[in-house]
Amino acid sequence: MPAPARCLLWCVLPALLCADLIPRVTFPWGDSRRIVSRFEQSGVYHYDTFLLSPDGNTLYVGARDALLSLNIRDPVEARLQKLISWKSPSNQITNCILKAKSNLTECFNFNRVLAPVNQTHLYTCGTGAFSPSCAYIDVESFSLVPNTIVDAKGQSPFDPVHKHTAVMVDGELYTGTMNNFQGNKPVIYRNLGNRTSLRTDESLGWLHTDAAFVASFDIQHPDSPSDGKVYFFFEETAKEFDFFEKLTVSRVARVCKSDTGGDKVLQRKWTTFLKAQLSCSTPEHFLFNVIHHAFYLPGPEGKAIFYGVFTSQWQVGGSPSSAVCAFDLKEIEKAFEGNFKELNKDSSRWTTYTGPISSPRPGSCTLGSSSDKELTFMKDHFLMDRKVEATNRHPLLVKQNVIYTRIAVDAAKSASGVVYNVLYLGTDKGYLHKAVLVGSTSHIIEEIQLFQKPEPVKNLLLSADKGVVFVGYSQGLLQVPLANCSVYRSCFECVLARDPYCAWDPKSLSCKDTRTTSEQPILLQDIEAGNPNKTCIPRAKSIRPPSLQNIGLVKDENITATMNSVLQLQCPHVSALANYSWTQHINGASQQSPIISGEYLVIVVNEKSLGLYECWASEMGFVYQVARYMIMDVNGAKLLGRDDESGQLGDGNLEFNNRGKDWRSPVGNYWAQFVAVTVMLSLTLVGILVLGLYYYCERRRSKSKVQGCSTPEITKNGSREQPQEKTPLKSDHRMDNVEHKGGNCPESADNVESCCVPMEGEKKDMENNYVPLFASNGDASRDYANK
Repeated sequence: MPAPARCLLWCVLPALLCADLIPRVTFPWGDSRRIVSRFEQSGVYHYDTFLLSPDGNTLYVGARDALLSLNIRDPVEARLQKLISWKSPSNQITNCILKAKSNLTECFNFNRVLAPVNQTHLYTCGTGAFSPSCAYIDVESFSLVPNTIVDAKGQSPFDPVHKHTAVMVDGELYTGTMNNFQGNKPVIYRNLGNRTSLRTDESLGWLHTDAAFVASFDIQHPDSPSDGKVYFFFEETAKEFDFFEKLTVSRVARVCKSDTGGDKVLQRKWTTFLKAQLSCSTPEHFLFNVIHHAFYLPGPEGKAIFYGVFTSQWQVGGSPSSAVCAFDLKEIEKAFEGNFKELNKDSSRWTTYTGPISSPRPGSCTLGSSSDKELTFMKDHFLMDRKVEATNRHPLLVKQNVIYTRIAVDAAKSASGVVYNVLYLGTDKGYLHKAVLVGSTSHIIEEIQLFQKPEPVKNLLLSADKGVVFVGYSQGLLQVPLANCSVYRSCFECVLARDPYCAWDPKSLSCKDTRTTSEQPILLQDIEAGNPNKTCIPRAKSIRPPSLQNIGLVKDENITATMNSVLQLQCPHVSALANYSWTQHINGASQQSPIISGEYLVIVVNEKSLGLYECWASEMGFVYQVARYMIMDVNGAKLLGRDDESGQLGDGNLEFNNRGKDWRSPVGNYWAQFVAVTVMLSLTLVGILVLGLYYYCERRRSKSKVQGCSTPEITKNGSREQPQEKTPLKSDHRMDNVEHKGGNCPESADNVESCCVPMEGEKKDMENNYVPLFASNGDASRDYANK
């Protein structure tokens, strides 16, 4: 990675981490509060491709070796209508295995294209065990039309892991895929219909060899019906930047539907192919340069917005981050109407083309096939100089530790009639995030764990009419309702959710789905601020007096505990965006302490800890209670003013009965034992330390003691004999048959060396004297004494 890029990552990433968005509510897998319907068919895997019928009652699914027709009239449960088993022929499977592909994961027919041809037929294509093929499907019988299976090169990828896209326009199929077995020849291809098939030019390098297509859309210009275009979103390595390492960029490419190819130049090739770079970055210039998916949302008055999910190719410390950026169609068109880039063949660098531009403009849909001069220009000028900037020049949403794989967007109308765009984002770990865009900011309403074991979300299809999002994964299909209003039990919870689908109904005292409400009552909602103080409190007198029962109380328990026991009091985190604190009421006084982390407060039961404990949450300036515990002593302490039948609380004071007045805390009884044990332990440690010090000093004294060849002995009269001379440093005498008596050296010089030769159990000290060594078993000392 270049040094500037590394510096950019380390400087900017901490700022991004601090601004990370947190889902307000998380629903674990199987949580009954968030109902998710599941459809699975035995023996069918990899539900990757979706197609919704025109009436919205049938969902067609392309899977591995199978095509399914599902009845989705009931938004709660999908039912299988018919199934087509479409497996690869045995010879194709054999060839796939011979080409070193796996017969367990790759040598199957993964259906990658499902598109409507007309009212009676569908068109489908599959990988065919690395030999892609296509066929027609009869809608009424839902069966493959006989003798229609053809080669699908250029329409379906060979490898099931390769990204691809396809869209049917007026009976013609536009695809972006890999065009060969090796997966290094990307192509944008148009076939079917009565016109000439067109493709990108491989020899001119219009697409890099690693291009990966993620989405394609048919856009009809509102002012010019004949000026229709198809847009392709993909990623590829950029050749226009001269970096030390490969730089991935996100692209949008455009071809005209009226394109028929050239007569002499660019025959059977696109004459209107142009591509431009997409820029998704933070204001601090942190670049999200890898696009994973895109979604097209048409707006009023011909306005069109493309939403894309992006990541960065530089992920630091294994903590990926994702961003959602929006691109206005008008800004995309401005880029295609701007300057071109061209390759300087002398310097091999891409520069901005500043020469003349002919009319009609090269790359425009009005360019005729006979304009050979303009077509020659188009061969080398297919890349635009201007980048397409994201709306407001910053991402709509940035999320840490997540890779978004899919996106779907719904324009939801709130209770006040304002339209808010709601994002549904699938992750690589099997979660679904639901977020609402509020101006230039975003709010993640909820997070749903879709699968028990982590796996990526393969596909998302939103059906606003049915009110569900269809999710494809390896084992089956999920149906996730767009709204989940019933989980909010009070006005405050309903408003704090900031969900455009949900609003509080004061008449029924329930949180209702605004899309299914037939009447138009006064519904309470605040998407912009989510402030219950302004929305619910002013109407509280006409709704219900604010009390603990209607503001989200989760727990209300009386706990009888023994003294010196340990209790864990749970404070349920009903919202990840709230701050939590505990309030303890003892003898009429109250004290508050915040929760630093976790959901539990740990207390040791004693006289001072008995009383009322309340856990409070503070969110968006509104404070509400989530738990309440009354801790009482098993020996008789009780709460004054508590009516056991009504369950109402008094003033929070405690009193003790006669038995309780004479009660003494066992902690006092244990104090003497504690002091005694502490003193004994201290004395033991001091004794061990003294013994160790004495042993250490003795060893030091023995090592420093100087001993000669003869040891002075004490005479009978108490005087010490004079020591003999030290042994000469050098001597030629040998120790032969010399008796060593009493440890003294004989006066004869001939016996000096024999006296000073070390015996068993002796060694020399620092002055070349011999000192005795004693073995651990005492044998050496005994031998020395015997001699």
